[in-house]
Amino acid sequence: MRPKNIVILTGAGISAESGIQTFRDKGGLWEKYRLEDVATPQAFRKNPAFVLDFYNKRKKDLLKVEPNAAHFALARLEKEYPGKVLLVTQNVDDLHERAGSKNLIHMHGELLKVRCEHCGAIFREEGDIFVDNPCPSCGKSGGLRPHVVWFGETPLFLEKIYSALNECDLFVAIGTSGTVYPAAGFVVVARKAGAYCVELNLEPSAMADYFHEHHYGPATKIVPTFVEKLLQTKISFDTEKSP
Repeated sequence: MRPKNIVILTGAGISAESGIQTFRDKGGLWEKYRLEDVATPQAFRKNPAFVLDFYNKRKKDLLKVEPNAAHFALARLEKEYPGKVLLVTQNVDDLHERAGSKNLIHMHGELLKVRCEHCGAIFREEGDIFVDNPCPSCGKSGGLRPHVVWFGETPLFLEKIYSALNECDLFVAIGTSGTVYPAAGFVVVARKAGAYCVELNLEPSAMADYFHEHHYGPATKIVPTFVEKLLQTKISFDTEKSP
């Protein structure tokens, strides 16, 4: 039976092939920076200049790369699939948008946006931000921070995401480690709701046993192939016969 509602979760693995450096892999960002120094509210209060410099550098790196075949395949799926396709990403890059995806939730925020802690205003900013920059909305300085979810903060749009998971009949996780919650637990929610669950990853994730079906390899290879089969209705989903 062809799914009517599809929810797709993407993680760092889908953007790695575009040149976006991951956090947890060997040689990743956490080997160069302590997360406690750059990715917590406490770090920002202690040394905002250092934190802002870290994210300014990440923005420069992001603006140098382009979406890859996996991003474009998901944008194509959203455009051509007769049912509903919701893309939920853990990534803070804008590669899904640049590839053409529109029905998209950034649960961990967006690197190319800035939020003011004084007034709550959110705006796009591709350039550097510094401690003394005034907020364009309220005019106060010292409150501008990256619009990203740091450790210890609650991911965004969780109510909308859980609602979609409980309504979907196909859940696909792409390029995720299965170690970061609450996203790692999405497959459990979707499966309990009756959805068929598929993992597309470079290798088995920590939550691999919860998926009915697995495809392993580079995202640029396996995602376009999977999308093509979905669009050609060459995939059948039977949760009753799956592990």
